[in-house]
Amino acid sequence: MRVGESDLRLGDGRRLHVYDSGPDDGLVVFWHHGTPNIGSPPAPLFPAAEKLSVRWVSYDRPGYGGSSPLPGRDIASAAADVRAIADALAIGRFAVLGHSGGGPHALACGALLPDRVVGVATAAGLAPYDAEGLDWFAGMVPSSAASLRAAAEGRAAKEAYEAGAGYDPEMFTGADHDALAGTWSWFDQVVGPALEAGPDGLITDDLAYVTPWGFDPARIAAPLLLLHGGQDRIAPAAHSRWLAGRCPTAELRERPGDGHISVLDAGAEALEWLAARAG
Repeated sequence: MRVGESDLRLGDGRRLHVYDSGPDDGLVVFWHHGTPNIGSPPAPLFPAAEKLSVRWVSYDRPGYGGSSPLPGRDIASAAADVRAIADALAIGRFAVLGHSGGGPHALACGALLPDRVVGVATAAGLAPYDAEGLDWFAGMVPSSAASLRAAAEGRAAKEAYEAGAGYDPEMFTGADHDALAGTWSWFDQVVGPALEAGPDGLITDDLAYVTPWGFDPARIAAPLLLLHGGQDRIAPAAHSRWLAGRCPTAELRERPGDGHISVLDAGAEALEWLAARAG
């Protein structure tokens, strides 16, 4: 599957770097990438997408890759960016799929673009920081919890944290490490480029996760699939359970043996689910 790249200039002067696998008669799926990634759509899912005639569209979130920064952005801002991209590409209705930090941004599109979004799927996503009744940090590996607690203290604390942060292999399960060494070694292509210009995208993402999102996920009217690994140490499965209990259209599929990355082995299943509901 060939993916083209282009830049879209917005009315406020910002630039969004856009990825598009090209015209197709099938379902358009907007991919929302994790933290820290660039927006290139997930190559391991291309075979499944081709079988379903899925057209991938995605973009680097502000501050990553070729997209201009947007200081102070909230999760809700993704909906306006996605609408602008869809308008520029003459795309009417579409589905959204987000992994990890992309999950909340996919939820934003579902809640704020009800006239455009036909289905929403997330894998290993987060619940809102102010989720009533959810112990938000419970089950997170200490390094992930410390990173997000620093973000909750504000940008200065988060910048200081990132200045001394390092890679913690304990954030991933054995299944995750197997996935990263195999099919999902694809992440090597999207993590490094996301950090080439520095940590701004990552920092702005994390600040957005722990401040008001700007929308209520319960407003999502389109079908919603929540995929989550039961062993996830970065975004514990309790986050998707909380969302499933509050979003009227939600279906929760918890995979007991999976972690934060290996859950993406169910990505083809998510695409099939979206295609069935978009038809």
